[in-house]
Amino acid sequence: MIFLQATGGATGSNYIMLLGTLGMVSLTLGIVFFVIFHQRKVTRFNMELKKMEEDKQQVLLNASIRFQEEERNRIAADLHDDVGPLLATARLYLNENIVNQEPAAQLQSIYSAKQIIDDAIQLIRNISHSMMPPTLKNFGLESAMSDLFQKINGSGSLNASVRFHDYRTRIKLEQELHVFRIIQELVNNIMKHSNAGFIHLTQNANATHSYFRLHHDGQGIIQTEFDRLNHTSAGLGLKNIASRVKVLNGRILFEIDPSHTYYKVTIEIPKESAY
Repeated sequence: MIFLQATGGATGSNYIMLLGTLGMVSLTLGIVFFVIFHQRKVTRFNMELKKMEEDKQQVLLNASIRFQEEERNRIAADLHDDVGPLLATARLYLNENIVNQEPAAQLQSIYSAKQIIDDAIQLIRNISHSMMPPTLKNFGLESAMSDLFQKINGSGSLNASVRFHDYRTRIKLEQELHVFRIIQELVNNIMKHSNAGFIHLTQNANATHSYFRLHHDGQGIIQTEFDRLNHTSAGLGLKNIASRVKVLNGRILFEIDPSHTYYKVTIEIPKESAY
């Protein structure tokens, strides 16, 4: 009787151990399956995220290419439509028959050709200035921005002002041109679409970055809208802005003030090297 009780106790203990072992195995398998499932889920998420980033980069690249092609086409059209006819006309005044003309007629032809060539030179200078504003090249971004905002302010369409707080050391000229074009595009969009009453640009810097902030009291967009437009076929101007920001290795942030009284656009670029 005592032997049967002992055997029964041992059998019960073995049964409990077996159940415990099965439970531990089940728990271990459950953890392993969970980890594998979670890892696959993370991998899929990372792949989707990578694809979204690649798609975004492709959109920015396409926008940059379209922007460059538009610039080339515009310059080619200006040269063909404006400069070309002027030079052709000047050539008519200076053809081989000029040697057979009376001295007075020769002087008049030469004078007329000179006037036309001067006009052509001025047109070429204007085209060159549109590519690289002379104020920007000679005096820097602060002067170029002040000049742009003074012209806007003088038009009477809205109050425009600029204040640079810390620009003793210029960034590279190529960077300045990108920043100038970004702000120019933003300002044009604000003037066209926002019905703003004022627009104000500020500049600040720390040891590693420069910050350009554009404030206006019109209708604007926030970051989510900017990001959405960059993933669609619309908003070529915004894509050009994003392309230039990428070239600068910078960031751009669209915000609305908590009081909802004005919008703010911040451009942050690293200080790669001095001018």
